[in-house]
Amino acid sequence: MDDPSSLVLRVAGIGAGATLVLDLWLVFLRRALRVATMDFALLGRWLGHVPQGRWFHPAGMARAAPVRGERAWGWLLHYAVGVAFAALLVLWQGPQWLGQPTALPALAAGAATVAAPLLVLQPAMGQGLAARKTATPWANRARNLANHTVFGLGLFLSARLLAHLFA
Repeated sequence: MDDPSSLVLRVAGIGAGATLVLDLWLVFLRRALRVATMDFALLGRWLGHVPQGRWFHPAGMARAAPVRGERAWGWLLHYAVGVAFAALLVLWQGPQWLGQPTALPALAAGAATVAAPLLVLQPAMGQGLAARKTATPWANRARNLANHTVFGLGLFLSARLLAHLFA
């Protein structure tokens, strides 16, 4: 793992793969279980307001003014964050983890990433700290933890696949 470009490609592949696993999980929740999931256009809308200095939207993102290309920006940010979280996992575990990935660190890292929506995104989007302003805060917290644990599973599965391909 001496080649920096190989390391970057593997980390990007793990992050994108893990985000894809999460997205497949969200599709399952929406279609099979009729569970409401994140609309990434709203994530893009939030991102679109950041350059104007609007980080917080107390009335909620649905009431904020739409921004051009918000759906595309939301999906791009969603995948970029997934790659960043994969990079944090590899920084934590070291590049040797890429050669023989194990499940526990990936699951722990995935579960830890739940801090981002609970402490940053939900307050910024008007849902309050840890979804406290939503109708069902504990259900939302549990769903967030489950989703981010699925992301952790995706980190592990993607890392294993890439370890096999790069072997």
